[in-house]
Amino acid sequence: MNKTLKTAVLAATAALALAACKQEGGSAAGAASGEKPASAASAAAAGDFSSPAQRASYAMGMDIGATLKRMKDQGTEVDLKVFNEAVQTMLDGKEPKLNDQQAQEVLMAFMAEQQQKAQAKAAEDAKANLEKGQAFLKENGAKEGVKTTASGLQYKVKTEGTGAQPKATDVVTVEYEGRLTDGTVFDSSKQHGGTATFPLNQVIKGWTEGIQLMKEGGEYTLFIPAALAYGENAVSDKIGPNATLVFDVKLLKVEKAPAQGK
Repeated sequence: MNKTLKTAVLAATAALALAACKQEGGSAAGAASGEKPASAASAAAAGDFSSPAQRASYAMGMDIGATLKRMKDQGTEVDLKVFNEAVQTMLDGKEPKLNDQQAQEVLMAFMAEQQQKAQAKAAEDAKANLEKGQAFLKENGAKEGVKTTASGLQYKVKTEGTGAQPKATDVVTVEYEGRLTDGTVFDSSKQHGGTATFPLNQVIKGWTEGIQLMKEGGEYTLFIPAALAYGENAVSDKIGPNATLVFDVKLLKVEKAPAQGK
């Protein structure tokens, strides 16, 4: 977190300093802050720039804007007025309000504060997601057709298969769609060519257990508690810590895993 934030801040500062070189019709620093002259805006809209420097300045502004947007989404606010003031001061060769040591200390303290905030938020999210998931599974487990195993995995049979039934050491080919408990789709086999093939003992515990209950041709819905999914790890923007996951799975094929060394 520290390294990522520091890199983002320093990269944005360096890029903005380059982009601040004034071009005819307005400054790139103004464009980076969202204040684009009409001529620059029309040129950007048409994809027609008067010089390579203008084109590069616009591209740098896009990159910086995206970086600052990501920081904002993570709860880190950047005062663009003060930011641009510092860039212009350094570009003009004037005396900054902070010396190098002070600036370094400020950045380190800022990053430490942001890390503490991120950790606190992650802990809050983990607790909230766990409680939400437990409530969902309690209600879901009482629904008709839903079965619960000793581990806490829940499943519902949509279509019972008639083919081979896999072991944990087998390789399976499936179609699937993964959702959060609110219905948000975070992944599907359609995004990966239509099907997915993998050793059954190399996926999350809920899949390893749930798919072993199935036979080829079967279609199940798996309701996987956090402990059988990714636990306290946040694996993506959509899958937060302690997330309960729901998967629609169709088992297409079961194969024996190739012998080691062959």
